[in-house]
Amino acid sequence: MKFKNETDFRHDKPETLGVLLVNLGTPDAPTVRAVRRYLAEFLSDPRVIEAPRWLWQGILHGAILRVRPRRSAAAYRSVWTEEGSPLLAPAQRQTDALQAWLADVMPGRANVVLGMRYGNPSIASGLQRLRDANARRLLVLPLYPQYSATTTATTFDAVSRELASWRWLPELRFVNHYHDHPGYITALSDSILYHWQTRGEPDRLLFSFHGLPKDYCLRGDPYYCECQKTARLVAEQLRLPDDKWQVAFQSRVGNKEWLKPYTDEQLKAWGGQGLRKVHVICPGFSADCLETLEEIAVENRGYFLDAGGGEYSYIPALNDTTAHIEALADLVRRHVAGWPEAEGGGLDETLLRERRERAVAMGADG
Repeated sequence: MKFKNETDFRHDKPETLGVLLVNLGTPDAPTVRAVRRYLAEFLSDPRVIEAPRWLWQGILHGAILRVRPRRSAAAYRSVWTEEGSPLLAPAQRQTDALQAWLADVMPGRANVVLGMRYGNPSIASGLQRLRDANARRLLVLPLYPQYSATTTATTFDAVSRELASWRWLPELRFVNHYHDHPGYITALSDSILYHWQTRGEPDRLLFSFHGLPKDYCLRGDPYYCECQKTARLVAEQLRLPDDKWQVAFQSRVGNKEWLKPYTDEQLKAWGGQGLRKVHVICPGFSADCLETLEEIAVENRGYFLDAGGGEYSYIPALNDTTAHIEALADLVRRHVAGWPEAEGGGLDETLLRERRERAVAMGADG
């Protein structure tokens, strides 16, 4: 195996802290071809689809990738913006905002880059950028508040595959989840209260999380429990009675049973009951994307209204709001504690120069 070598190493090159923010990903364009390429990568991940490879690959390439890309491309076109992908733009703003925060408060050098698990910019390209910046310490922060093997664990897989090709590995820390982080809970609560300032309080508040096959959780995935805890903590902070809020799960595909209740069926039921006002928030999505802007804000709104419901409103994702960036910044601060960049700033220019001089005296090139 050929490893990525440190051919341009200099003993006086400053060391840095690298922070890799990771989200799911997006097609490069709202076209059938781009969506097919993206879905092929996403749906080929064995963490996402737990099925025999020989069987699933036949279904994926023989049926799904022949039909679904055209439908998904149309959905992407409906939410595509002048900035491009609805997920990529806010994710990059989150990255820039966190970089600015670290520049203000970190004693040492730190770099924040974005990597997508599927599509571009890739995790491998993000790690390469940090490698080029001489990141000797690396924190990976998957932007999935609730842990799941289908999201958080597959991020670890991708990071590990890339680092396996490096000759000189950085120190590594990995954020597993933050579903009950106080700053995250407060950011969600504040976003709901802000929405209510203009829309008023609803009859029901629905916490809609991305769905997951039920058997994944029965095999040990903690996702369901962490979703429930997030919603409960927010409801407690808002002092909502138990009959004013509900958890549901969206985006199911296929015929097997997923986590229940299903978001679309819950909204149809509430519409049939004639509820006057329903608000929906998606706490598991750190940035707005196809699943929130099209599936929840448009498609599920139609289900509720068609069933007889009254006013329907989607509460936007946290995106790059100040409260969200502060919560992410606190996560970074906690997880990099003890590293030089967080404590004393690392080696200064004088120490780096002296280190280089000693190395040169021993025969090094620089």
